[in-house]
This record gives sequence, structure tokens and C-alpha cells, in this order.
Amino acid sequence: MIDMLTRHAIQVLRQAGHDQAAVGRLIGVRTVRRVEGEPDVTHIDDATERARRAIGRPAKAEPYRSVIAEILAQEPDLLSVEILRRVKLNGYDGGKTALYDLISAIRPKTIRPLVRFEGLAGEFSQHDFGHVDVRFLNESEKRVHFFASRLKYSRWVEVTLVPDERTETLVRTFVDHFAAIGGVPLLAVFDRPKTVALKWARDGRVTEWNPLFAGVALDLSVGIEVCWPAAPWQKGSIENLVGWVKGSFFKQRRFVDNDDLLQQLGEWRTEVNTERPCRATKVIPAVRLEEERSRLRPLKVAPADLAVRVPIVVGPTGAVIHDLHPYSMPPEAIGIAGTLYLCRDRVRIIAGRFEVTHERKFQPGEGSMLPEHRAQHVAAVSGKRAKRYLQREHLIKLGPEALAYLTELTHRRPQVWLRDLDRLHTLFAAYGDAAREGGAHRVVAVRG
Repeated sequence: MIDMLTRHAIQVLRQAGHDQAAVGRLIGVRTVRRVEGEPDVTHIDDATERARRAIGRPAKAEPYRSVIAEILAQEPDLLSVEILRRVKLNGYDGGKTALYDLISAIRPKTIRPLVRFEGLAGEFSQHDFGHVDVRFLNESEKRVHFFASRLKYSRWVEVTLVPDERTETLVRTFVDHFAAIGGVPLLAVFDRPKTVALKWARDGRVTEWNPLFAGVALDLSVGIEVCWPAAPWQKGSIENLVGWVKGSFFKQRRFVDNDDLLQQLGEWRTEVNTERPCRATKVIPAVRLEEERSRLRPLKVAPADLAVRVPIVVGPTGAVIHDLHPYSMPPEAIGIAGTLYLCRDRVRIIAGRFEVTHERKFQPGEGSMLPEHRAQHVAAVSGKRAKRYLQREHLIKLGPEALAYLTELTHRRPQVWLRDLDRLHTLFAAYGDAAREGGAHRVVAVRG
């Protein structure tokens, strides 16, 4: 079919007095006479015109329209693959794409009404991660991650910059925000991130929660409500939280550096919470928060005491590894399942009757072995040579100076290095903490 705009050009040229042959050569068509005899072109919708003229070969699925309509009238939610199977039993031998397109056109469309519900005081809070690329005034760029929380009734908002969007970061900032607000509502509303829910059924019911998140929710005694992503009818009257933070703060301001960003974020948070009336309620959030606070429940766990529970098994080396950091346990605990309680600055491990607390490690490759565990592990190893090799491993972990010294010792004194190693390990047992803090060269210096 000649498109509508070309038809319009033919009609204009003929009305201007150009002969048919000239118009045909100029436009590049051979149907000038037919087009000029048609009604004047009043639209340029080619698809509509093609359908009106019934142009084109009909799809092989079209004769089965009534069959599909009858099936959908009885079972409107029936899967398209099942409809395809039934239509094939009725003689359809075409492709599935054409039939799926016809099914989509016939299937009744369910339009959900947009219901914006208003939360009651102390009833709901909304939480979500977000990120935005920030360009500083010196032209450097940085991707900034943040976690935002907002009470639905008062519209009080808390926004914190975070290093990542992991589950531990979520729960710690989650509790920090409740502490800043001054209490906990009945329900906390999330979208459906993997940090909260791992699996769910087709009807939206969560079938498997993230165990780290679920443990903290249990400690706080807060109910959790999850929404389907991009489902505004489930989120009530509160605005898109992440989009609002980006549009109201990050995209409206310019920052010198990260410190300036943090300072401006604090100023903005004060402004939107205590100075500026909320657009939705027409009331300053701090005013409504005073009404809401009496309905908030006390925070059961202080941020500093929050411990994320992680299931563990003590490994064959007598250590529990979390986030690539090994934490020592007594050798008798090897193979026992237990729980690691992850705090901000410490790690508590309970496995059977054994309970151990370590300082938490953050640097890559860093681990923690308590002095008493070191001696117990050596005593538990059978065989003199095995004990020596275990002692050497303890010393190597002190760092590159210890590795270099032990390498030199082994090659220079191959016959007696085991005896020297025993003496070094005895010194390390006495000065281990000092060696760890100041470097292995202290132990080496004492030996040398």
C-alpha cells in the first residue's frame, strides 16, 4: 500500500495542474490515476488505513478467533501455551507467535484501580535503597548509594549514604533510622529486593525470606509488608521515595566533594522535616511526628547492639569463615554447626557448648586467632612434624616479613629449622599481640 503522505502528495500535485505522467515520474509510482480518484487524504495513520482496506494476507490464526474467544470467556487467566495446545487440536497448524498475538488482542484486560490509602499514625513506614551518579564541581564523578526511610503518616524522612546495598547494610541502616525517628511502626513496607525476600509465589505471597533480614525483623518485632515492583496501587499515598529523594535533593544541588555532600544532606533533611510543609499533607512533618510518636513502639535493639545472625559450621581448620575472614574456634568445635552473631565491631560465635568473641575484621585477607586457640590447635595435632608445620603457618600469617624470614631459615638450616621454629613459636605465644600490632619483625628481631 502507498503510504498516506505519498497519496496526499499525489493529490496535491494533480490539483496543482501537473499531468499524470509527470507526477508518476516525480513520486515514483504508477497508480496516479487511482489515487487522484480517491477521497482527499485527511490523516496519515497507515496502519488504520491498511486495516480499513483489509490489505495484506490474513494471519493463519485469524480463523480461530471465535475458538480462542470462547476459551477465554470460560477461563480468562488460562496460559497462552495451553490455548495453543487446544487450538492445535482444532486443526491449527500455524506458528505460535501469530496465535499469541491474537490471544493477547482477545484476552480481557484487567485494569486495577489506583487506590491511594492514607496510613494511620504509627502504622506504616517505607524503606528502599537508591543510587545516583553525582558529578562534583571539580568534574569528578561518583556513584552514591543511599538508604531512605519515611513514615507514611507524618512524612518524616531519614536518608543515609551507604557503601553498598547488601543485607547487612540494609538492616543496620534500617535500625539506625528507627533510632533517629524515636520508635518503630507496626509495619515496614519494602519493594521486593533479594535483601528482603528470596522467593515468592505467583500470587505475591513470600515463600522464602532472606534469613539475615528476617532475624532482625524478629528482634525488632516489626511486621514486614512487601510490594510488587512498579505496583503503585500497593504503596499507598506516599510518593515514590527514591525518586523523590533524587529529584528533591541530588538533582537540585551541586557539591564540592563528598564532605560537602554529607553536610548538605544533613541540612536538606532538617529542612524537609522541620521547616517545609509536606506537599501531600500541607503540614510540616515534625508537627505530625509529634502526634505519631505516641503510637510508635520502643526500639527493642539499640543500633550498637544489633547482631545479624548467620548460620555457620566450624571448618576442618578450626575456624569459621565469614566474608573471607577466618575466626578461630577451639579444635573440639570442628564440624559443629552454630550461629555467628555479627555486630558492627565484633563477632560472637556459638557452636554447641563453645562460645567465642572476636574483634571484627574488615581488611582483605585479615583474620583473627585467639592465643589460647593457637596453643590448643598445636596440642590437638598428632605427630611432631605436623605440629611444626602448624606452628609455621601461625607465624607466616604475621605478614611478609615473617614469610621472608621463615623461607630463609628453612633453606639455610634445613636440618634444624624445626627446632628453631619451636623457639620462635614460643616467643610468638609470649609476644603475639605486639607482633600483630607492630609487625613480625619484632619476633624476628628477638630471635635474631
